[in-house]
Amino acid sequence: MVNFDAVFVGLTILDIAGRPVESIPEGGGVAFIDEIRMNPAGTASGAVMNASKLGISCTTSACVGTDEKGDFIVDFYERMGIDCSLIQRSDEALTSATILTIRLNGDRPALHCRGASDKLFIAEDQFDNVCDARFMHHGGTGLLDAMDQGQSAKLLAHAKARGLTTTFDLIAPNEQTVGLLKDLLPHVDYFMPSFEEAVFLSGFDTPPEAARFFKGMGAAACIFKWGEKGSYISTADGEFVVPAFQVEVSDTTGCGDSYCGGFIAGLAMGYNLEEACRLGTATSGLVATGLGSDAGVVDLEHTLEFMRTAKILS
Repeated sequence: MVNFDAVFVGLTILDIAGRPVESIPEGGGVAFIDEIRMNPAGTASGAVMNASKLGISCTTSACVGTDEKGDFIVDFYERMGIDCSLIQRSDEALTSATILTIRLNGDRPALHCRGASDKLFIAEDQFDNVCDARFMHHGGTGLLDAMDQGQSAKLLAHAKARGLTTTFDLIAPNEQTVGLLKDLLPHVDYFMPSFEEAVFLSGFDTPPEAARFFKGMGAAACIFKWGEKGSYISTADGEFVVPAFQVEVSDTTGCGDSYCGGFIAGLAMGYNLEEACRLGTATSGLVATGLGSDAGVVDLEHTLEFMRTAKILS
């Protein structure tokens, strides 16, 4: 018997976002905007917050600094009911953080300061504690320097050996990322990049070709988050597309991360694959209507009502 439905491992940062930003004032000028918000974010954080809002029990393994930004994230999580016992605090680096200037169309140019997330390191003697769940989402490969040296692959292999369902997402891929995936994907049940990331990494510009590439590297299934096109899903049994919901976009920050959180919550609640993808799609759509990685999502009932009433993009 495990203590949590899901554990979320990886990139956890503080976002400071403002909207709408049409331009940056020159010199020492001032521009007035409608809203500024500070909230936890990142490939693991955006997923865990939304999964928790949807009602599953969550814990997270991350690293933040011993600074005010780290205190804010831990307090934010605790008020949401997210278990923080696996969060590491670093004296060597400040909490990773991003300043986001949200454009009128929802685009989000980012100024990122790498920090304590690069210090996250889960040693082998901690693996069992981290795997005290039915599902493991690993998010943030690419901005997790210590874990990216092979430790993430060891952790995912341990999770699979323990019987956990594993989901995996990354960020900021570069020419070296494919080399990391060779060791990671054989231990991944659902590989969940954006379609743009899948194209960059695979070199193929259609979803079926990209999915074959990653499944050839060992991933059991691929879920490509595809923006207004919804998501593309490829498994050993076939492929299908789940369309997006029509929403008025305010900010696209965290939409992909929130999809992962909604998807995992769906699986944890016993949804089949397509139903879980639809819940992920709805979670992502709601997040796009507000400012920040957990905006727009209230709880499961609210999300299900949105799914019943929202128009589907054709």
